[in-house]
Amino acid sequence: MKKRIKKFKDKRALKKDTVGSTKVPRITNDNVAEHREEVLSGARKYIYPLQHSKHRIIILTTSILIAIVLLFTTISVLMLYRQQTTSSFMYQVTKVIPFPIARTGNTLIAYENYLFELRQYIHYHETQQQLSFESDEGKAQLTDYKKRALDDVVNHAYIKKIAEENNITVSDEEINNQIRIAREQNRLGSTDEIFEDVLRNYWDWSTDDFKRSLSDELLAQKVTRALDQDTENRAKEALAKLEAGADFAEVAKEYSNDEGTKENGGEFGLVDANNRNVSQQTVDTLFKLEEGQYSDITVTPYRTGYALEIVKNVGREGDKIEGAHIIFMLNDLSGVLNDMKEKQPYRLYISLPEN
Repeated sequence: MKKRIKKFKDKRALKKDTVGSTKVPRITNDNVAEHREEVLSGARKYIYPLQHSKHRIIILTTSILIAIVLLFTTISVLMLYRQQTTSSFMYQVTKVIPFPIARTGNTLIAYENYLFELRQYIHYHETQQQLSFESDEGKAQLTDYKKRALDDVVNHAYIKKIAEENNITVSDEEINNQIRIAREQNRLGSTDEIFEDVLRNYWDWSTDDFKRSLSDELLAQKVTRALDQDTENRAKEALAKLEAGADFAEVAKEYSNDEGTKENGGEFGLVDANNRNVSQQTVDTLFKLEEGQYSDITVTPYRTGYALEIVKNVGREGDKIEGAHIIFMLNDLSGVLNDMKEKQPYRLYISLPEN
């Protein structure tokens, strides 16, 4: 009986493992792994060529980008250093790529600084003076402006060094105060729109460009004052005499460097709030004083340089004030800068043609 049952089970097992006359293999871990490897090996025929193509595309794209960058850099170098272009496009390029125009010590002077200075000259004379730089006169004038702009940026590099050594800085508040003075005296327009139009029309500047120029100017003033302690001491001495009760006119005769006003007690006449014959700083200081009151020592642009100044409100006539001042001329920075240039020579990366 047991033999018959075993025989019956063997027949059923044979039927399960057979479809028709074909024997179906059993599913095991080994044959599943083998089947998976067969499928993957077939897929690799397509995957590997695709990966290889991607690698080639990456290499090709990178090579093209490097070639474009090198070509663009080469063209830019030729345009800036050989042709010395001043175009708007190349000016924007120098804002992004820090091409140098000179070097002093370990400090590189940016080409962009040079174009910033030069382009304001060009724009002003082309738009406001109708000067053609294609004419012989215009070409000579342009060469002169290029030299001036180059001198300005080199000198300012040395001024910045002096400022850093003496911890001299210009704050945003000081810059904004100068803009306030100019706006209140209607020197740059009474509204924001007019102000921006004036900057754009006269110098092709934005407000930030104007602030940048003001910052450079104020830094030069501060450095000039800091390096001339003899003049600073003379001004303090004169102020001390005024505070002790001395007559303003007598102190002006003794101390003032303004030959045109010192014998007249320092009086420079009636001015209104929009006067253009007196510095905007002087006008602003004057209109803050009460009649008979004099100011503290301030620094102001004077003639071709800078000066320390004590201002007095002599009296008011309508909307005008009779002003007087004591001027203390500050030593020009050129001597100090020339000494620095001898000790720390600079190297130019462009050469300008002679007139």
